Amino acid sequence: MPAPEGALFRGLVIGDDRDQPADMVERFRASGLSHLTAVSGQNVGFLLAAFGPLLVRLRPVPRWVITVGVVAWFVALTRFEPSIVRAGAMAALSATAYATGRERAPVRLLAVAVSGLVLVDPLLVWSVGFWLSVGATAGVCAIGPPLAKRLPRLGGLAVPLGITLGAQVGVVVPSVLVFGRLPLVSIPANLLAVPVAGAVMLYGLPAALLAGAVPPLAPVVMLPALVGTRWVDAVAQVAALVEPEPPWVWIGWVVVVLLGAVLVVSASRSGKNRRRHDDTPADR
Repeated sequence: MPAPEGALFRGLVIGDDRDQPADMVERFRASGLSHLTAVSGQNVGFLLAAFGPLLVRLRPVPRWVITVGVVAWFVALTRFEPSIVRAGAMAALSATAYATGRERAPVRLLAVAVSGLVLVDPLLVWSVGFWLSVGATAGVCAIGPPLAKRLPRLGGLAVPLGITLGAQVGVVVPSVLVFGRLPLVSIPANLLAVPVAGAVMLYGLPAALLAGAVPPLAPVVMLPALVGTRWVDAVAQVAALVEPEPPWVWIGWVVVVLLGAVLVVSASRSGKNRRRHDDTPADR
């Protein structure tokens, strides 16, 4: 891959953003897409999805051992960044709970993982990356699904929009306090970039390994990843250009909150009316 795309590809797949040029880093921050280049739970999820065909064929104990081993390998490969350590701990806890038949509620897994990691390494509480990772995960788990259920009129956009808004709520405090910004364009930018970035993550790791092992195949094998990487970068560029300056960005967030409240209230009233309509005399 050319240098800029190659650096972004490594950031998307394994969170290695060391070679990204300063202007790329800035536009991903300005567009609210910088989380894509910080390896996290999404990367772990796609990694385990790639290993899924192998794991489903194994008995419970070998499946647990290989799952935890793959997660530990990936955490080490990505240099034990705070976000991936959090994600890896949650994945290992989830695999353990599945193997032992225990509850796997995401919020509970997050609480146990954060508690254990802070006990092992108290300095994590000073890591901005850890704050953002924990906050975004809490928002996705606790706010995203209930919000998506209250936006039925949006159809297929309800879940991705609910998850995106949940993540934004989870990171609002550290984003404003540390970076002084909460990009308004992050909502449409994430809706456009995250699915493609996810495909690059899922396809990119095995493709890169194959391309490295058989160099003559690299241009063909890496072409889909190159196209996807360029799409993600293009979304970041456009979003950074149209991001409004203060105070318009904060006015925009007020409008978003008000619109969200109207949609939620409208959905709640529709649900109540539907239940009243369904409650016929025969039912009573």
